[in-house]
Amino acid sequence: MAEGRTRAAWVEVDLDALAHNVAVLARRAAPAALCAVVKADAYGHGAVQVARTALASGAAGLAVAIVDEGLELREHGIDAPVLVLSEVGPDAAEVLVRARLTATVATRQGMEALAGSARRAGTRARVHVKVDTGMHRAGVAPEEAPALVHAAAEEPALRVEAVWTHLAVADGTTADDRAFTALQLERFDEVVAALAPRPRLLHAANTAGAVAWPAARYDMVRCGIGLYGCAPAPAMASEGGEVAAVLTSLRPVLSLKARVSSVRELDAGERPSYGRRRALPERGVVATVPVGYADGVPRRLFDTGSPVLVGGRRRPLAGTVTMDQLMVDCGPSAAVSPGDEVVLIGRQGDEEIGAGDWARLLGTISYEVLCGIGPRLPRVYCGAGAR
Repeated sequence: MAEGRTRAAWVEVDLDALAHNVAVLARRAAPAALCAVVKADAYGHGAVQVARTALASGAAGLAVAIVDEGLELREHGIDAPVLVLSEVGPDAAEVLVRARLTATVATRQGMEALAGSARRAGTRARVHVKVDTGMHRAGVAPEEAPALVHAAAEEPALRVEAVWTHLAVADGTTADDRAFTALQLERFDEVVAALAPRPRLLHAANTAGAVAWPAARYDMVRCGIGLYGCAPAPAMASEGGEVAAVLTSLRPVLSLKARVSSVRELDAGERPSYGRRRALPERGVVATVPVGYADGVPRRLFDTGSPVLVGGRRRPLAGTVTMDQLMVDCGPSAAVSPGDEVVLIGRQGDEEIGAGDWARLLGTISYEVLCGIGPRLPRVYCGAGAR
């Protein structure tokens, strides 16, 4: 069974769709360079394959959240610039320097620890100084930023490549959201104006900033969710205009699929699965599918009425999602057999269910849906860059 090795459930990753999305976002951001965000195992898509495809498709570099994610890329022979988006402690700094990763610095202590690690390694560490312009999660205060940048630039063991910030509501569509994003960019520009000399790179934009905020593009943009074919927020793709056109041109990269493991015909009134929560409305075929909440299929999908695709048709769940399996009400006299494909996220025939559909039903965001798809599901790659 090629798709799932020994188990009939898998994640399919379309690398041609990924390459398309990289090209779309790179064109939108030009002349700024595109940095592909591949943290959290590339949002559940598989960091190594995604990184290779993104770089081959026009990305100038990569970004991760933690040093271990950068190490994985290096261990698989990826030599492109890799930015670690959070400041790290002294122990991690030693590893970061040895792996030739690019460090984020946001405090004097973090800068000194990094410099010490670089001196011991006999090298110069690449540094991006992060400024907190309003997200208030991490970063040096704007009024303290010029002094930190100057101190890092004066340290022989460091090479300051960039100053950057992160936008909190670039995906927002209200007047208040837009005003706050403009304020963040104003604060950032004030910091940059106080720097002499100006670093080689400035960056502020995530996917939303890259698509919707030309002033936020600077020299580089950091695109995450857009690479994977999802809009940062549904409203951005539904408002119309140029921004919506860009976002709706992105292609979903990930599909979640399985194969029917068994089929039984049950009478009306039978209540499959734990809790016996749903009575079948009529006699019909119930299919068991070997994927469950341990794989990232939330139990709440049953409560929301989210369907799956079987034979090109939307079919409801027959009962509560269990740890390793779920059951599908295929209806009376349905022609369903063991081995038939079931699509939970993706396209089958003329029907499609997206990560955004799950997010809307579950009251969350597509980021959480994608990142929640578990590691025990094998990732199967298709497209020109598949290995």
